[in-house]
Amino acid sequence: MSYDDVEIEDMQWNEQLQAYTYPCPCGDLFQITKEELKLGEEIARCPSCSLYITVIYNAEDFADNKSKNNLEPPKQQAVAVA
Repeated sequence: MSYDDVEIEDMQWNEQLQAYTYPCPCGDLFQITKEELKLGEEIARCPSCSLYITVIYNAEDFADNKSKNNLEPPKQQAVAVA
């Protein structure tokens, strides 16, 4: 059974690991790569212990025809006030 269900938006992109990460209670990080997500994988594993989490995400966001940066938060835009 999964330790927890975590939304992909609650995970952090780790440039060094090239993976989405989420803190594990053991002190390490659950990890899942974009390639794994593209293949439909939904389990992020911790390399230091036996725990794993289920990642909740929209598989269409990781389809090959999408932009690489589609999960980055939108940039803040200035709004003119009259």
